[in-house]
Amino acid sequence: MTGRSAGRRSDQPAGTAAGWRGCAPELAVTVALTVATSAAVYGYAGARAAVLALIIWAVVLLVLARGLVTAAATPPLPEPTWRATGRSGFTGFWRKRGVLTDATASMVSFDAELRPTLQHLLAARLAERHDVNFYADPSAARRLLLPGTGRGERDDQLWYWLDPARPAETRQQLRGIPPRTLAALLDRLERL
Repeated sequence: MTGRSAGRRSDQPAGTAAGWRGCAPELAVTVALTVATSAAVYGYAGARAAVLALIIWAVVLLVLARGLVTAAATPPLPEPTWRATGRSGFTGFWRKRGVLTDATASMVSFDAELRPTLQHLLAARLAERHDVNFYADPSAARRLLLPGTGRGERDDQLWYWLDPARPAETRQQLRGIPPRTLAALLDRLERL
Protein backbone atom coordinates (compact mmCIF):
# COMPACT_ATOMS: atom_id res chain seq x y z
CA MET A 1 0.00 0.00 0.00
CA THR A 2 1.42 3.40 -0.92
CA GLY A 3 1.46 6.39 1.36
CA ARG A 4 -1.01 8.17 -0.91
CA SER A 5 -3.60 5.40 -0.83
CA ALA A 6 -3.20 4.84 2.92
CA GLY A 7 -5.11 8.04 3.70
CA ARG A 8 -7.91 7.19 1.29
CA ARG A 9 -11.28 6.15 2.69
CA SER A 10 -12.82 2.91 1.46
CA ASP A 11 -15.78 4.69 -0.21
CA GLN A 12 -13.52 6.91 -2.37
CA PRO A 13 -12.51 5.76 -5.83
CA ALA A 14 -8.89 4.80 -6.34
CA GLY A 15 -6.61 7.70 -7.29
CA THR A 16 -8.48 10.39 -5.32
CA ALA A 17 -7.03 11.75 -2.11
CA ALA A 18 -9.09 12.93 0.83
CA GLY A 19 -9.65 16.65 1.30
CA TRP A 20 -7.20 19.33 0.18
CA ARG A 21 -4.27 16.90 -0.11
CA GLY A 22 -5.40 16.00 -3.62
CA CYS A 23 -4.84 19.60 -4.82
CA ALA A 24 -1.42 20.12 -3.23
CA PRO A 25 0.39 20.75 -6.55
CA GLU A 26 -2.18 23.32 -7.66
CA LEU A 27 -2.11 25.06 -4.29
CA ALA A 28 1.70 25.16 -4.33
CA VAL A 29 1.73 26.77 -7.79
CA THR A 30 -0.91 29.31 -6.70
CA VAL A 31 1.06 30.27 -3.58
CA ALA A 32 4.28 30.55 -5.60
CA LEU A 33 2.60 32.80 -8.20
CA THR A 34 1.05 34.98 -5.49
CA VAL A 35 4.37 35.40 -3.64
CA ALA A 36 6.33 36.04 -6.85
CA THR A 37 3.83 38.59 -8.15
CA SER A 38 3.63 40.39 -4.81
CA ALA A 39 7.44 40.47 -4.47
CA ALA A 40 7.79 41.87 -8.00
CA VAL A 41 5.15 44.53 -7.33
CA TYR A 42 6.81 45.41 -3.98
CA GLY A 43 10.18 45.81 -5.69
CA TYR A 44 8.71 47.97 -8.44
CA ALA A 45 6.05 50.06 -6.68
CA GLY A 46 6.37 49.62 -2.92
CA ALA A 47 4.44 48.13 -0.01
CA ARG A 48 1.03 49.64 -0.81
CA ALA A 49 1.08 48.22 -4.33
CA ALA A 50 2.16 44.80 -2.98
CA VAL A 51 -0.80 44.78 -0.57
CA LEU A 52 -3.09 45.75 -3.45
CA ALA A 53 -1.64 42.86 -5.51
CA LEU A 54 -2.36 40.46 -2.63
CA ILE A 55 -5.95 41.73 -2.39
CA ILE A 56 -6.44 41.29 -6.14
CA TRP A 57 -5.02 37.75 -5.94
CA ALA A 58 -7.36 36.95 -3.03
CA VAL A 59 -10.43 38.16 -4.94
CA VAL A 60 -9.45 36.25 -8.08
CA LEU A 61 -8.83 33.06 -6.12
CA LEU A 62 -12.13 33.37 -4.24
CA VAL A 63 -14.01 33.81 -7.49
CA LEU A 64 -12.25 30.80 -9.01
CA ALA A 65 -12.84 28.68 -5.89
CA ARG A 66 -16.53 29.60 -5.90
CA GLY A 67 -16.77 28.55 -9.52
CA LEU A 68 -15.11 25.22 -8.75
CA VAL A 69 -17.31 24.52 -5.76
CA THR A 70 -20.48 25.39 -7.71
CA ALA A 71 -19.41 23.23 -10.63
CA ALA A 72 -18.65 20.29 -8.36
CA ALA A 73 -21.93 20.63 -6.45
CA THR A 74 -24.23 20.66 -9.48
CA PRO A 75 -24.86 17.32 -11.20
CA PRO A 76 -23.80 17.11 -14.85
CA LEU A 77 -26.50 17.65 -17.44
CA PRO A 78 -27.46 14.68 -19.58
CA GLU A 79 -25.84 14.71 -22.99
CA PRO A 80 -28.14 15.65 -25.86
CA THR A 81 -29.09 12.79 -28.12
CA TRP A 82 -28.96 14.75 -31.34
CA ARG A 83 -25.65 15.48 -33.08
CA ALA A 84 -25.97 19.23 -32.55
CA THR A 85 -24.40 19.18 -29.15
CA GLY A 86 -23.41 22.58 -27.97
CA ARG A 87 -25.78 24.36 -30.32
CA SER A 88 -28.35 26.68 -28.89
CA GLY A 89 -31.94 26.60 -30.02
CA PHE A 90 -31.35 29.58 -32.29
CA THR A 91 -28.36 28.16 -34.14
CA GLY A 92 -29.95 24.71 -34.22
CA PHE A 93 -33.00 26.21 -35.93
CA TRP A 94 -30.88 27.87 -38.60
CA ARG A 95 -28.87 24.70 -39.09
CA LYS A 96 -32.05 22.68 -39.70
CA ARG A 97 -33.41 25.36 -41.98
CA GLY A 98 -30.15 25.31 -43.96
CA VAL A 99 -30.32 21.51 -44.29
CA LEU A 100 -33.86 21.74 -45.67
CA THR A 101 -32.95 24.53 -48.07
CA ASP A 102 -29.90 22.65 -49.32
CA ALA A 103 -31.87 19.40 -49.66
CA THR A 104 -34.47 21.05 -51.90
CA ALA A 105 -31.78 22.73 -53.98
CA SER A 106 -29.37 19.83 -54.55
CA MET A 107 -29.79 16.06 -54.76
CA VAL A 108 -26.28 15.56 -53.36
CA SER A 109 -27.22 17.59 -50.26
CA PHE A 110 -30.45 15.64 -49.87
CA ASP A 111 -28.65 12.30 -50.04
CA ALA A 112 -25.89 13.45 -47.70
CA GLU A 113 -27.95 15.05 -44.91
CA LEU A 114 -31.72 14.86 -45.08
CA ARG A 115 -32.18 11.38 -46.55
CA PRO A 116 -30.35 9.60 -43.67
CA THR A 117 -32.37 11.60 -41.15
CA LEU A 118 -35.66 10.67 -42.81
CA GLN A 119 -34.56 7.04 -43.07
CA HIS A 120 -33.69 6.95 -39.36
CA LEU A 121 -37.06 8.48 -38.49
CA LEU A 122 -38.82 5.89 -40.62
CA ALA A 123 -36.74 3.06 -39.13
CA ALA A 124 -37.52 4.21 -35.58
CA ARG A 125 -41.24 4.56 -36.30
CA LEU A 126 -41.41 1.13 -37.95
CA ALA A 127 -39.48 -0.55 -35.14
CA GLU A 128 -41.53 1.06 -32.37
CA ARG A 129 -45.00 0.64 -33.82
CA HIS A 130 -44.80 -2.24 -36.26
CA ASP A 131 -41.75 -4.31 -35.19
CA VAL A 132 -40.27 -4.04 -38.69
CA ASN A 133 -36.59 -3.46 -39.43
CA PHE A 134 -36.41 -0.87 -42.20
CA TYR A 135 -32.91 -1.87 -43.30
CA ALA A 136 -33.42 -5.67 -43.13
CA ASP A 137 -36.89 -5.75 -44.70
CA PRO A 138 -37.39 -2.70 -46.94
CA SER A 139 -40.32 -4.29 -48.79
CA ALA A 140 -42.32 -4.55 -45.55
CA ALA A 141 -41.32 -0.98 -44.72
CA ARG A 142 -42.57 0.15 -48.11
CA ARG A 143 -45.91 -1.65 -47.66
CA LEU A 144 -46.40 0.03 -44.28
CA LEU A 145 -45.29 3.49 -45.39
CA LEU A 146 -47.28 3.38 -48.64
CA PRO A 147 -50.40 1.33 -47.98
CA GLY A 148 -52.07 0.28 -51.21
CA THR A 149 -48.75 0.35 -53.08
CA GLY A 150 -49.26 -0.13 -56.73
CA ARG A 151 -51.99 2.50 -56.92
CA GLY A 152 -49.87 4.69 -59.06
CA GLU A 153 -46.67 6.42 -59.85
CA ARG A 154 -46.92 8.78 -56.86
CA ASP A 155 -46.19 6.02 -54.35
CA ASP A 156 -43.21 4.90 -56.41
CA GLN A 157 -41.95 8.47 -56.45
CA LEU A 158 -42.30 8.79 -52.66
CA TRP A 159 -40.44 5.54 -52.03
CA TYR A 160 -37.63 6.67 -54.34
CA TRP A 161 -36.63 9.34 -51.81
CA LEU A 162 -36.30 6.89 -48.89
CA ASP A 163 -35.27 3.67 -50.66
CA PRO A 164 -32.21 2.29 -48.82
CA ALA A 165 -31.17 0.37 -51.95
CA ARG A 166 -30.88 3.52 -54.06
CA PRO A 167 -27.27 4.69 -54.34
CA ALA A 168 -26.47 8.25 -53.35
CA GLU A 169 -26.42 10.79 -56.17
CA THR A 170 -23.08 12.37 -57.07
CA ARG A 171 -24.10 14.82 -59.80
CA GLN A 172 -24.30 18.35 -58.35
CA GLN A 173 -26.57 19.78 -61.04
CA LEU A 174 -29.62 17.67 -60.09
CA ARG A 175 -32.31 19.42 -58.05
CA GLY A 176 -33.14 18.06 -54.63
CA ILE A 177 -36.44 16.92 -53.20
CA PRO A 178 -39.42 19.10 -54.14
CA PRO A 179 -41.01 20.76 -51.09
CA ARG A 180 -44.43 19.19 -51.84
CA THR A 181 -42.85 15.72 -51.98
CA LEU A 182 -41.04 16.36 -48.71
CA ALA A 183 -44.33 17.46 -47.13
CA ALA A 184 -46.04 14.28 -48.42
CA LEU A 185 -43.24 12.12 -46.97
CA LEU A 186 -43.44 13.84 -43.60
CA ASP A 187 -47.21 13.41 -43.61
CA ARG A 188 -46.82 9.68 -44.27
CA LEU A 189 -44.22 9.40 -41.50
CA GLU A 190 -46.57 11.11 -39.04
CA ARG A 191 -49.48 8.86 -39.93
CA LEU A 192 -47.40 5.68 -39.76
